[in-house]
Amino acid sequence: MRKSLSVLVVCAAVLLSVAGTTGFILLFVPRINVYWIILAPVIFAVYQIPAVIVYALWKRTRSKEFAGPNDSQVPVTGENDEPPIDPE
Repeated sequence: MRKSLSVLVVCAAVLLSVAGTTGFILLFVPRINVYWIILAPVIFAVYQIPAVIVYALWKRTRSKEFAGPNDSQVPVTGENDEPPIDPE
C-alpha cells in the first residue's frame, strides 16, 4: 500500500471514530438516565465499529507488506537427517 493511501486510511479511521463519538454524544447524552448509563459502553462500542474495521483492515494490509516469506518459500531442513549422536 502506498504511503499516501495508508495515511488516508488511517485518517478515515480517525474521522469515523470522531463521528461515532459525536453521534453518541448528540443522541444519548442529552437524555441520559440510569438505564442509558448502564447501556452506554455497549452503545458507544457499536458506534466505534466502523472505525475499528477500517483500522483492522489497514493493519492487516500493512502487516502483509512487512511479513517475511511464506512457509512454502522457506526451505525445511533437518527432516531426513540422522538424530545427533550422544557423545557418551
